[in-house]
Amino acid sequence: MRTHFIAIGGAAMHNLALALHNKGYKVTGSDDAIFEPSKSRLEKKGLLPAEFGWFPEKITSDIEAIILGMHAKADNPELLKAQELGLKIYSYPEFLYEQSKNKTRVVIGGSHGKTTITSMILHVMHYHNIEVDYMVGAQLEGFDTMVHLTHENDFIVLEGDEYLSSPIDRRPKFHLYQPNIALLSGIAWDHINVFPTFENYVEQFEIFVNQITKGGILVYNEEDETVKKVAEETTNTIRRLPYITPSYSVEDGTTLLDTPEGPMPIEVFGAHNLNNLAGAKWICQNMGVDEADFYEAIASFKGASKRLEKIAEGKGKVAYKDFAHSPSKVSATTKAVKAQYPNRKLVACLELHTYSSLNAEFLKEYEGALDAADVAVVFYSPDAVKIKQLEEVSYDQIAQSFKRDDLIIYTNPAEFKDFLFNYDLNNSALLLMSSGNYGGLNFDEVKGLIQ
Repeated sequence: MRTHFIAIGGAAMHNLALALHNKGYKVTGSDDAIFEPSKSRLEKKGLLPAEFGWFPEKITSDIEAIILGMHAKADNPELLKAQELGLKIYSYPEFLYEQSKNKTRVVIGGSHGKTTITSMILHVMHYHNIEVDYMVGAQLEGFDTMVHLTHENDFIVLEGDEYLSSPIDRRPKFHLYQPNIALLSGIAWDHINVFPTFENYVEQFEIFVNQITKGGILVYNEEDETVKKVAEETTNTIRRLPYITPSYSVEDGTTLLDTPEGPMPIEVFGAHNLNNLAGAKWICQNMGVDEADFYEAIASFKGASKRLEKIAEGKGKVAYKDFAHSPSKVSATTKAVKAQYPNRKLVACLELHTYSSLNAEFLKEYEGALDAADVAVVFYSPDAVKIKQLEEVSYDQIAQSFKRDDLIIYTNPAEFKDFLFNYDLNNSALLLMSSGNYGGLNFDEVKGLIQ
């Protein structure tokens, strides 16, 4: 099958391109810019475009599927040519559904924990040599790509993102998968540039639950009141399996999970990650892995990339990097690190980088999010606000939103770096939370502060 990717360089798109190439498809693609690691990975497989830009002449009538990335615009020259020729145009999630409609689809949804839960499930399957297709939002240890597609595997595990499908398909991605087995981890308002009210955002999850196939399964976190309400009020004829955070303890910096065989040391930590683990266990059991085998496998799970990822450890010092940016994630991650290192000073640094976090109206949602930190630092770039064409947020608005008198705020990358590199981190835990990079912070240099 001949496929062409419009905006092949994205994290998700290039992984799908690699997966299709590995499956034997003929793959071509275009993009106006491609960065590492996408560039090297595409080049290695001979899929890197010869030159960057959009070339309508690449779009010919023998292409059987156009896959359109979110990075492309609705007036993209290649897209317009494909429409003119009447070619079949798929969004990323639409094409994944097309590839999996004869499989058992397991979809992991929720405002937070999706990547971690999906990663836990895949780790367990990999540990027990159970072959499944998958799509996950982070690079995992032991896996070559973030997308894997075959003809023969019975199951496909999909991370169900609620963001939009493509520039010409404004449906949330997870509305397109029609799961047989679904999980809902939590609902906390996000993506306000697309879902302007909390009610509108919650509605997307109601639609998701209603699209589970008849007789299917919904695994849900009943500790989240909104999730519980959505799960219990659906009229869909499905089996509902609630889960809660399992019992655990922390001893000398090690988390011990209570199991039928007694306390078991695990690599991940924090109440939110133990909650994620409980959800992953239910999913794995419904995929044929029994409880004892799940525990055996999960003991060695170290976490997904950028999700509470330990980047360095030295005597009396440790540093973590986390993708957390929404208020609920920031709060959960900060509490987790403090609980793991109760006798150390927690220096928590948050970069406001997303559309939602840089929105003056949304900022108030961050009240109390950094309360577990001993030292709380917020960094944001006024340039990022301008690029995103948002109203500028002020120093005072940020200070008032977090409701913390000792909050340290930086808007200059050099000044933030100067603070970090001159702060005494002895007997401390450093937590860097962002979906960005603090205006160009070199994380390898940060490791040098710790080791």
